[in-house]
Amino acid sequence: MDAQQLQNLITLIGAGLVVAAGVGALWIGMTELRLRALRRSRFQGATATAAGAGFGGLSAGKSGGGLGGQVVGAIRRLGQQDAVRDPAKLTVLRSKLMQAGYYNREAPVIYLGVRAAALAVATVCVVLTLPLIAGGKGGPGGIFLAAAFAAAAMLGPDQVLKARRQTREYEYADGFPDMLDLLVASVEAGLSLDAAVTRVTDELARRYPNLAIHLRFLVLELRAGRARKDAWAGFADRLGIDDARALATMLRQAEEMGSSLGETLSVFSTDMRAKRMLRAEEKALALAAKLTVPLILFIFPCLLGALMLPAGVRLMKIFGD
Repeated sequence: MDAQQLQNLITLIGAGLVVAAGVGALWIGMTELRLRALRRSRFQGATATAAGAGFGGLSAGKSGGGLGGQVVGAIRRLGQQDAVRDPAKLTVLRSKLMQAGYYNREAPVIYLGVRAAALAVATVCVVLTLPLIAGGKGGPGGIFLAAAFAAAAMLGPDQVLKARRQTREYEYADGFPDMLDLLVASVEAGLSLDAAVTRVTDELARRYPNLAIHLRFLVLELRAGRARKDAWAGFADRLGIDDARALATMLRQAEEMGSSLGETLSVFSTDMRAKRMLRAEEKALALAAKLTVPLILFIFPCLLGALMLPAGVRLMKIFGD
């Protein structure tokens, strides 16, 4: 296959992608019209028209404030389309977003809208790079650029969410033993578990602010009358770490069996301290193995060069004479 045939093949592929993009845009438009008709039919029989008008004015006030409000409104509409298309994944997505620190009620819808907008922008960017690829001007750089746009759109939002979740989980795991120590001290001082959680929340707000936010949610749920075991189970689900799930299970079992809460928390706190020390020792012992690769690739060649260079220069002088 010569260069002209390859260029024609790339041109045909680009034209096919453009046609596919047009068909996709038409399909998205038809889906939007269908979803609007579905929502309109759902809300036709609503009797609370005044409340609906009030909420509509509030939404318009939020999303109509300039260009930024319009962009947020468009992203929200894209997310609502995806949410209506698959409502089952909203619960799992909301849990992940809360673990990452996004507590807004509309966070799942906005996240789905951002992901859809990223895919749309990436599609436009890939279509714009097709003339460079077809004309042979960009070379392999155009293909790499299109691949970078596609990878950023498909993996970017998920990777950002995953990074935020991992950062929060490290903070939760680091602050969990301190929280347990404060709980043990408060309970042994005569406070109830609910009052101890309130006290610990105030103490941890400066050192572990993200963990304190989840403790405030726990305090609000307990004050609202939710069962203690359910509140602690929800707290463990929001944190997403094994230590929190173990604590929720332990508190539920202690409540069912009627055992001493102070002694149970003390034993559990000692266990958490031991686990944190074991994790630190594991990282320290793994440091030597992790330093082996940079030692071989960077330090050892430099050291070998510094040792052999004088001998090499001396041999060159001897054989040169």
